Amino acid sequence: MTVFEKPKSLTDAPLHYCPGCTHGIIHRLVAQAIDTLGIEGKTIGVAPVGCAVMAYDYFACDMVEAAHGRAPAVATGIKRALPENIVFTYQGDGDLASIGMAETVHAATRNENITVIFVNNAIYGMTGGQMAPTSLPGQVTQTSPYGRDVATVGYPIRVSEMLAALDAPAYIQRVAVNNVKHVKEAEKAILKAFRNQVEGRGFSLIEVISSCPTNWGMTPEAALRWVEEKMIPYYPLGVYKDQTEEGTR
Repeated sequence: MTVFEKPKSLTDAPLHYCPGCTHGIIHRLVAQAIDTLGIEGKTIGVAPVGCAVMAYDYFACDMVEAAHGRAPAVATGIKRALPENIVFTYQGDGDLASIGMAETVHAATRNENITVIFVNNAIYGMTGGQMAPTSLPGQVTQTSPYGRDVATVGYPIRVSEMLAALDAPAYIQRVAVNNVKHVKEAEKAILKAFRNQVEGRGFSLIEVISSCPTNWGMTPEAALRWVEEKMIPYYPLGVYKDQTEEGTR
């Protein structure tokens, strides 16, 4: 009996991510959802600019590369042209919450029937560790060597809370992947986000609190502890909006 195997919706390509990065876990959860729903043949993913820029190498479904931050706009176009297909974006905080914020907000307020996987590791990863819109107050980065000063650069953006204030989105949830319990919760949330699209319920966004050991300057173990001790208190986990039939019972 097979107890554990690689999802069929993942390719055999070795991941390029740094040791301890949790992108690999999130990729697996997305692929598991696609496998569970049996939708690989009609799924189209939209890759971002950022650490996951090469996501097209890892998912076995069709993939499109979007300009920086424009994944929700690209996904909207694909979904409207091919409404029977399942369309998802996979984006980091620099891509989604900075240059792509307008695309994200407007796709959400139109309740586009797409699925957004938003990876929040509180830093710009691919470009070397600059401060991101989600970097914590006081967090040291390459562009905030003395810590994020909210008096001059403002506070971090809590994307899930912001989008949940809109009338239209179907489902917004924040999860984490720093321990087994949280991974199982993330698995359920991502599956629900894809199922919502299959059932035509509208815009679903899953924010995944992730670690970046390399740019945080930590060991993988220390980075997971930092997620638990620093990130989750600032970005509380949970369902922020659920307008599906299941959520409104």
